[in-house]
Amino acid sequence: MTDAPDTPRVHVVGTGLIGTSLGLALTRAGGVVTLEDISSTNAALARDLGAGETPGAASDVLSPDLVVVATPPDVTAACVAESLERWPEAVVTDVASVKVAILDSLRSRGADLSRFCGSHPMAGRERNGAVSGRHDLFHGRAWVLTPTDETSEVAVALVRSVASSVGAAVVTLDPADHDAAVASVSHVPQLVASLVAARLEHLADSSVALAGQGLRDVTRIAASDPHLWTQILSGNAHAVRDVLTALATDLDGVIAALDALGTDDDPPGARGTLARAIAAGNAGHARIPGKHGAAPTAYTTVRVLIPDEPGQLGRLFADVGSIGTNIEEFHLDHGLGQAFGLAEIDVVPGSAAALSEGLEERGWRLHG
Repeated sequence: MTDAPDTPRVHVVGTGLIGTSLGLALTRAGGVVTLEDISSTNAALARDLGAGETPGAASDVLSPDLVVVATPPDVTAACVAESLERWPEAVVTDVASVKVAILDSLRSRGADLSRFCGSHPMAGRERNGAVSGRHDLFHGRAWVLTPTDETSEVAVALVRSVASSVGAAVVTLDPADHDAAVASVSHVPQLVASLVAARLEHLADSSVALAGQGLRDVTRIAASDPHLWTQILSGNAHAVRDVLTALATDLDGVIAALDALGTDDDPPGARGTLARAIAAGNAGHARIPGKHGAAPTAYTTVRVLIPDEPGQLGRLFADVGSIGTNIEEFHLDHGLGQAFGLAEIDVVPGSAAALSEGLEERGWRLHG
């Protein structure tokens, strides 16, 4: 295997959200990308969106430097093995969110692991398919490489180069460490969001109408694809189970405290259990990286009342821009039965006073 080329030819197998987004990003940067999908319609759609070219037949694909397998997790190992055999000079990577199960399957097949470097872009959306692809999907997002002792340095360098070229922040983890990490930061959050959202299915309409931004934040990812997530959770079952077991222990403690507080007694320690649970959440939340992977930053929130009228949100953004303030995070909540919304603008603490003063000068009403 020769050194990694400066402008690699990339062949993408699977034109869903990730595969299409990668093709869009690479072609936008002037790269050479070919596309393949078990569905010719899916591949043609990704092509028409600008993600690459679709050769007339599999035999027409020029020998790629890198093959990216972006298929559902349950067929990823088979597709990787097939790609390694089909292109004996190419490096192959996958983008599945589980690694150990795929690696075990490849070893059992006797695949050439020197040319395989597993990877996982930590990017996605609630919607799937080529039509949801975005050329900037990977900007500032982590892209994890999971090489093994068998993986060649050339293979690692090529996958790293391609991931970096689409704006991702590349990190390297052992495959087992990766699976344990994503169980906590991705897979269990998905399950918890789904379980919380499921509580709403049979709730009275009048109760659901009380939902605010907190519920929307907690359940945003609950709209994900059940079929895909069944595959992901099955592939990382042991790591997810370990995190859920620890979570269940914490929940049992909270439930016991609530049971105690529901009696006529005033049991010592119950309120402390609840307070410690919330405080532990504060500590964990404070560790979540800020924008572009930077160290966590404590922002100040400026709350603005927005009339529920066309053009008001655009006017607010324009005014924030004219004041010269950079928005770090933004949330919009609608008042129940009210003709206004509440915009929460998170900014660095040093900018909050100037933003508040500037917005009031421009006629905005602040809240709190």
